[in-house]
Amino acid sequence: MTKKTRNPLDDLRGATRLAIEATRSVVDLVEAMHHNIGAGPAILGRPLMGPTRLLTGPIYRSVRGVTRMVGAGIDRALGQLAPLVAPLLGESVPGIEREAVLAALNGVLGDYLAESGNPLAIEMRLRHDGHPLELEERALRAAFPHAGGKLLVLVHGSCLGDRQWSRLGHDHGGALARDLGFTPVYLHYNSGLHISTNGRALAAMLERLVAEWPAPLDELVILAHSMGGLVARSACHFGEAAGHGWRRKLRKLVCLGSPHHGAPLERGGHWVDVLLGVSRYSAPLARLGKIRSAGVTDMRFGNVLDEHWQGRDRFARAHDHRRQLKLPDGVRCYAIAATRASEAGGKLPGDGLVPVDSALGRHAKPELTLEIPDANQWIAHGMGHLDLLSRAEVYEKIRSWLSS
Repeated sequence: MTKKTRNPLDDLRGATRLAIEATRSVVDLVEAMHHNIGAGPAILGRPLMGPTRLLTGPIYRSVRGVTRMVGAGIDRALGQLAPLVAPLLGESVPGIEREAVLAALNGVLGDYLAESGNPLAIEMRLRHDGHPLELEERALRAAFPHAGGKLLVLVHGSCLGDRQWSRLGHDHGGALARDLGFTPVYLHYNSGLHISTNGRALAAMLERLVAEWPAPLDELVILAHSMGGLVARSACHFGEAAGHGWRRKLRKLVCLGSPHHGAPLERGGHWVDVLLGVSRYSAPLARLGKIRSAGVTDMRFGNVLDEHWQGRDRFARAHDHRRQLKLPDGVRCYAIAATRASEAGGKLPGDGLVPVDSALGRHAKPELTLEIPDANQWIAHGMGHLDLLSRAEVYEKIRSWLSS
């Protein structure tokens, strides 16, 4: 197993750069509000806009200039310190708390972090016990000396990480290894990127993993939570299109609380954008709504293909333009939805994030409904979204499906 050395100064540098960019964004926002308020009545043609810009422009340019100088200076200083401090720090395994913060940050801002080359951006890796795996047969044999023919890949959800499969003393992957003999491998990825971007990357990574697996492989199973189910479905699409060998090994896909047809939480954020844009005084604040990453806005309707988002303004008011992506051929698919209701009956509320119908693949338009057999659906009562990771009854349902 390969341990990746990480210099803690990278975290400091990344956070510094993010803070500098945030400062610039706030300066832009305040300047826009200043101009809007100081320009005078719109009915008179905003006669004071020119003088306002003339008077305030030098001030804001000065603030931006200082911000750039400070940011560049800190970044250079950290770069010079790194070679001196790294030998003293030695090799360290990132703490669970730090990784949880990074996972949340990537979920909200991950696309920006990746595009700007920020060190805080998470690089997609397959991991085990929090350590990245080298996808080469000898390294995998060393990492899994008792590797068998049953491979389980776990795909986490938005704003989470691979180590957060362990919750309240339970880990579905570890329990399935103990009870059913699976070898669990955990995906760690930047959930702020487009779902189709992560799906394409996961397909390529699974192809390498299966090709280098150190034992004859009988079956591959994917267990996915929340957004992870969409990433897994997207990966199946790209794997089929590329003729990947791992697709022929994939036997089952289990989705826990996956927003196959979107989540109201993202839509609520979208409407905040619209409402803030009603007034010219509050309009600049709508920029704050655009902090939502591409991964988050993909969950408005459940985008899993490039064509679902390419060429569209992801913040614009729009309808669901998706075409159906059927469940992968030759794969037994299962879905678990959680509801906060303690018992069945009536219109069930969701789990606080994902509606029951969305998690089960149901849609008002028949052409978009995922054809998950009734026997492969289950509703977990009296649970929230994260309870799907730890509750005993959820695990028992997963175990029963994977043992049959």
